[in-house]
Amino acid sequence: MIHRLLIICLMLFAMTPLRAVSDKAKLTISILGDSYSTFEGYVPSGNVSWYATTAWENRTDVVDVRQTWWWQLISEGGYILGVNESYSGSTISYTGYNNEDYRDRSFLTRLPRLGASDILLIFGGTNDSWTGGPLGEFIYDNLTFGHLYEFRPAFGKLLQEAQNRYPGTRIIFIINTDLKPEITESIQEICRHFQVEYIRLRDIEKLTGHPSVKGMVQIKQQILQYLRK
Repeated sequence: MIHRLLIICLMLFAMTPLRAVSDKAKLTISILGDSYSTFEGYVPSGNVSWYATTAWENRTDVVDVRQTWWWQLISEGGYILGVNESYSGSTISYTGYNNEDYRDRSFLTRLPRLGASDILLIFGGTNDSWTGGPLGEFIYDNLTFGHLYEFRPAFGKLLQEAQNRYPGTRIIFIINTDLKPEITESIQEICRHFQVEYIRLRDIEKLTGHPSVKGMVQIKQQILQYLRK
């Protein structure tokens, strides 16, 4: 009798649709970002954070990691957080503020530290817009080292490297509001060239140029709505 019940149970299990099992699997999201995606203690050691539990000089009202856009996205969307490789003040190209060399913190340099994930959200370009660094041309092949100090070639290199390093990963670039028009237009053009998805944010509330508590919710809502399409 027991033997017969065991056989019946195995048969029923074998008949269970694979989709029902796979639907329960949570997707992993990793983030490559700048200050907008930081929180002290939640990014790799050595990476500078803009957000922390104590806000100085009233620069932000975000003082809890649960107020960040990415924490809310992961929690409400039912995802798993992979790596949050974010660094405040970082640029996509190697050119930083006051024409300083930001190669050590650039998106290109930090990309290999992520590891594989189901979805990679790249949220950058803000500091490239603010620094006023060289824009460069739409060049995708035969890049020199000098090209990586220019935004357009460096951004193209970033997307190409992301696709090469993480095959099978869904790559989505997040475009901030209030960027210089030439930066926004360049991001869209280069994303289309590499067939990389992008989300262009709208109407984000900010304090000192960074998302407030309300702004974080607005970012989360727009990305989550896109992912749920």
